[in-house]
Amino acid sequence: MPLIDLTLPQGSISPDDRAKLADELTAVVLRAERAPDTDFFRSVTWAFVHELPEGTITAGGAEPVFRVVFTVPDGALSDRRKQELVSEATRAVSAAAGLGEADGLRVFVIISEVPNGNWGAAGNVVDFEQLREVAAAEREKSAEPAGA
Repeated sequence: MPLIDLTLPQGSISPDDRAKLADELTAVVLRAERAPDTDFFRSVTWAFVHELPEGTITAGGAEPVFRVVFTVPDGALSDRRKQELVSEATRAVSAAAGLGEADGLRVFVIISEVPNGNWGAAGNVVDFEQLREVAAAEREKSAEPAGA
């Protein structure tokens, strides 16, 4: 059940490219968590895009800066998977914004981990172990040969 918060300056990415970027960031976090990229897991992965007016994001210069915050279950990402998430999210934002390799410090990625028992949906506390079990079942299901 990852959440994605993308904050960017108004007009820095076209509306079509913003929508594509939100979709790509969804795929990136699902891959990092090793969750199947299925309709169910996409339905519980929400992306919030915050486009702020000019002058409301400052970073010591006139160049646009971008922030991506991924909120994930505690323990969902190993250190290697966190590196993967940061690298891939930075690459996706950079591509959408037309940034070059030298502009890497204009994209900040933050991973916020939520302890089990501190996340709720549909009026219930979410048990991350149950989500892991659902993900494992989905992976098995998608790995089965057609017609099995």
